[in-house]
Amino acid sequence: MEEITKETMAPQHKATGKRRALLAAGISLSVMAAAYLGLCIYASHSDAFFPNTIIDGVDVSGLTPAQAAQTLRDAIPEKTLDFYLPLADEAGDGVSAPEGETLYETSPAATVTYRDLGVTEALDHDAAVQQLFDRTQGQEGFLASGWSYLSRLFGEYALSLPLEPEAYTFRTETAQLAETFSREPQDTSYALAEDSLQVTLAQNGLSVSHTALERAVEEALSAYCQSEVYVPAAVLPAQTMTAQVLFDAVSGEAKNAGYDAATDSITPEQPGVTFDVETAQAAMDAAGPGATVSIPAQIESPAVTAEELSAVLFRDVLGECRTHVSGTAARINNVRLSAAACDGVVLNSGDVFSYNETTGQRTAAKGYQAAPAYVQGQTVDEIGGGVCQTSSTLYYACLRADLAITERYAHRYVPAYIDWGMDATVSWGGPDYKFTNDTDYPIKIDTSYSNGYLTVRILGTNVDGTYVRMTNEVLSKTPWETVYEDDPTLPAGTEQVQTSPYTGYRVRSYRNVYSADGALLSSTYEATSDYKSRDRVIVRGPALPEVPASGTAELPAEETGTAPEQPPETAAPSEGTVDPAADGETGQTPEPPSSQTSEPPPSQSDQAGTSVPSTER
Repeated sequence: MEEITKETMAPQHKATGKRRALLAAGISLSVMAAAYLGLCIYASHSDAFFPNTIIDGVDVSGLTPAQAAQTLRDAIPEKTLDFYLPLADEAGDGVSAPEGETLYETSPAATVTYRDLGVTEALDHDAAVQQLFDRTQGQEGFLASGWSYLSRLFGEYALSLPLEPEAYTFRTETAQLAETFSREPQDTSYALAEDSLQVTLAQNGLSVSHTALERAVEEALSAYCQSEVYVPAAVLPAQTMTAQVLFDAVSGEAKNAGYDAATDSITPEQPGVTFDVETAQAAMDAAGPGATVSIPAQIESPAVTAEELSAVLFRDVLGECRTHVSGTAARINNVRLSAAACDGVVLNSGDVFSYNETTGQRTAAKGYQAAPAYVQGQTVDEIGGGVCQTSSTLYYACLRADLAITERYAHRYVPAYIDWGMDATVSWGGPDYKFTNDTDYPIKIDTSYSNGYLTVRILGTNVDGTYVRMTNEVLSKTPWETVYEDDPTLPAGTEQVQTSPYTGYRVRSYRNVYSADGALLSSTYEATSDYKSRDRVIVRGPALPEVPASGTAELPAEETGTAPEQPPETAAPSEGTVDPAADGETGQTPEPPSSQTSEPPPSQSDQAGTSVPSTER
């Protein structure tokens, strides 16, 4: 019986449990409904913003619209916008823009407050906040208001003030920002320090449009809680330079400032620089764009800068020579043409002047005429005869300018228009006259012809006032002799001078340098000039029949072939019938220099001075 009773009572207990569960659920729902209704009543009648309500990044939870407006009025001007520039160079990791197309720098280029931008100067905060409140809370239905309240308990609700176009008062400020963010490309550059090369690496430029930046700011302001502005900009590429290219550009010996005659301008100086290319490249690779890298270097400073040169360019007459031009009109013409070819020639420090290269081949097409010249020791008419007077006058001016003589040959016979040992013969294809500008400053050749005189001046910069006087010394002389040759074509008993004579001389020249106050600083051997002798050649016809005569006959005194000594710095004419106008070129190779064991070993100028060409002008 007990078992049956238990089985019949079990269903009754289950039914009671279900009813209790339903009753509890109903009660819970009723409570919840009542609570929700109460919440709806509260929410619908609330005059404050629901929890977790954020307006433009400012928490206004529990604040009335008026309170929120005041809070925003105080807080918004202090809000900031971070402006990020695009990566213009490959310089590490950046951040992606929202579009994911451009990498931007990881640090903001500028952080600007709303106050600085003047964003809200025209905003009616009270009206704007009230508008937000009405739209999000005040105009919702009874039941919806409770749900809105609940939803904000579990998540942030971000809002933004409804800025109207007239509220945007930042256009002037963004224009200034656009100008600030824009930059010109910076090419690789360098500067010399005492013992290093300061290299500033290339950095690309940026071009920021004012209107494009303004649109970006407006978009950031209209987006909820956005505080970043990705600046739209065009990249302007800069010119880069590797360490090897830099080395090729700056390495070499120091070079003084010079002069460019083509542009009539001073060329800048160039220091002597050398450095290790591999070390420099490693340092440049490790640095970022626009950074300055110090590269150890050996630096030699030039002696003359462009600034220094501008004040003293061609200021002084370093040396001058004036010679009388005689002879035929053709010879005078040739002297004037060759002098004009040299006039205005500029040599910078270290440059070498060549007379033949400067004047070129003397041809009839250039206006040169036939004039007396020496050919194999004989005087003949050749195109360009006389140009040696220009080279000789230039040589003497260079000696007085204390310049380095690179190549010079003495005439075959003593010259009549210039001091012995101060002449320089030339011939196209043969001997040349060359000198080097061994001063620190540019020099200019200035030539002029007037009233039968040729003047050559060397213009440059004399920094210490020194000057040169040349002297010479006759070491020996070789008299000429009279030589008779029979000529059956001449009338019997007649004679005719076929070749005029020259006395030979061996002359040594000296360069004497004086200080500005006239004190002798140095006296150095310059060159030895060997002038050949030339016999007087007389041709005669058949002898007349012998006629008895009485008394004795003597030879004329001039046939002894002697000549007076020449004092220093004084042109000495040769004995006999010296032809002062004979001078010229034919392109013959000069004879080798003579050698005297009693003399000291010759210098370069000495070697040039002892060479005697077979053809000269």
